[in-house]
Amino acid sequence: MFRRYVITGLLIWIPIGITLWVLNLIVTTMDLSLSLLPAQWQPVAILGRHLPGLGALLTVLIVFLTGLLATNFLGQRLVGLWEQLLSRIPIVNTIYSSVKQVSDTLLSPQGNAFRKAVLFEYPRRGSWTIGFLTGVPADEVMRHVGHDGANNPHEMISLYIPTTPNPTSGFFLMVRRDETYELDMSVDEALKYVVSMGVVVPGARARALPESST
Repeated sequence: MFRRYVITGLLIWIPIGITLWVLNLIVTTMDLSLSLLPAQWQPVAILGRHLPGLGALLTVLIVFLTGLLATNFLGQRLVGLWEQLLSRIPIVNTIYSSVKQVSDTLLSPQGNAFRKAVLFEYPRRGSWTIGFLTGVPADEVMRHVGHDGANNPHEMISLYIPTTPNPTSGFFLMVRRDETYELDMSVDEALKYVVSMGVVVPGARARALPESST
C-alpha cells in the first residue's frame, strides 16, 4: 500500500516538477535579453532588484516588433540587405543559409513540412513506426529511384522518423507514397504518442495490455 501511494504521488509531482523546470529554464534564458539594454535602463539600476520574467517579456516584444517590421516594404529591404551582408562572410554564410532554409521550411505557414503524420513499415517487415512528411526528394534522387524496373514512375515522399523518447534525433528516409498510410491524427498527437513510447494514445483509444500468463 505504501509503494502504491508513493508511485501515485510521483506520477503527480514529476510532471509538475519537470514543467516548472522547463519553464524556469526558458524564462532564465530569455531574461538574458536584458543585457541588450544600457546599464542605466537595467531593472537593477531602476528598481534596485532583478525581476524574473521581465527579460522574457522583452524578448517577446523584440520578436513581435521584428516580425511587424519585416512585413512592410522598408523592413523587407532591411532584411534583404542584412542577408546580403551575411552572404559575404565566409563560414557565417554557410551556417546562416542552412539554418534559415530549415527554419523557413518548418515554420512557414505555407510549408508542408511536419504537417502530416504517416504510418510506415520500418525497420523490418511487420514492424511499423510513425513518421512525419517533410517534402519530396530532390530531382537528382528522383532520377534514380522515382521509377520501377519497367521505368514506370511512382510518387516518392521524404519522411522524418523520430526516435523515442527524444524526437529531436531520428532518421531521414525517402520512400514511395503508396507504402505509407496517412494517419487521422494531428502532428502534436503523433509526437506525444512517440515521446510517451505509446503510452499516451491519441483520442484516448488505448487498449488494455494483455495479462501476463506468468
